[in-house]
Amino acid sequence: MNVDRLLASCLLTDRMAVPPCYADLGKSAKDIFNKGYGFGLVKLDVKTKSASGVEFKTSGSSNTDTSKVVGSLETKYKRSEYGLTFTEKWNTDNTLGTEITIEDQIAKGLKLTFDTTFSPNTGKKSGKVKTAYKREYVNLGCDVDFDFAGPTIHGAAVVGYEGWLAGYQMSFDTAKSKMTQNNFAVGYKTGDFQLHTNVNDGSEFGGSIYQKVSDKLETAVNLAWTAGSNSTRFGIAAKYQLDKDASINAKVNNTSLVGVGYTQTLRPGVKLTLSALVDGKSINAGGHKLGLGLELEA
Repeated sequence: MNVDRLLASCLLTDRMAVPPCYADLGKSAKDIFNKGYGFGLVKLDVKTKSASGVEFKTSGSSNTDTSKVVGSLETKYKRSEYGLTFTEKWNTDNTLGTEITIEDQIAKGLKLTFDTTFSPNTGKKSGKVKTAYKREYVNLGCDVDFDFAGPTIHGAAVVGYEGWLAGYQMSFDTAKSKMTQNNFAVGYKTGDFQLHTNVNDGSEFGGSIYQKVSDKLETAVNLAWTAGSNSTRFGIAAKYQLDKDASINAKVNNTSLVGVGYTQTLRPGVKLTLSALVDGKSINAGGHKLGLGLELEA
């Protein structure tokens, strides 16, 4: 191992002092498979920030198969000195959402979030309280979904030491007095390599491997298997950075679905994404999907 790689590994170990949350385990491999694609969609994302510090995010997309158009608007205002973040959301389903987050105020590493949604058309309301606590070697989370029948409790914990990670995630429906989710995960993370395995509800088994081959090339492999089924699902994906402004993505799975994507930064704050999904088993039959995405940021 050369000096540069050893130094990178040591720096990563320092950063790993606080492990990721359960949802982010195996995130590097997931990003290689999911980012840079938008099959069957024409999408526009716009991000702006006012002089007073209010952030605006507008998103709209059209499904090329169904012609359905959906959109959303989000405003966010932060008061860093108080650890407060206020977020307001609206979408074309006419659902309104309000989120208030308090971080590092009650205790260092503790994050509290109060999330509510309201649909004027149906009168449906929902509320959620999220808590997250992270410190060296530990990342904990507990969310409570409030429902008239009874709240649902979601809990997660991740511990990490010298690159090794272990996590547990559960959901408990108090109305039915029943565990609805019971997941385990184990992983290992170094400077240019990540391994992640998981078992969901004792019947879904999965794993992923991520490797940064070079400064320009990243690769990922994922596997999944369901108890009682003889078939194993797997996929291979890669991302190659052509230059500082352009990159290409490609992935293929065991059902011969081939995805390719191209991302180009046209100018600072303007990013174009083109993608295509081809069914390798039915090339002449049609049904392939194209995608176009444009991101604007100012």
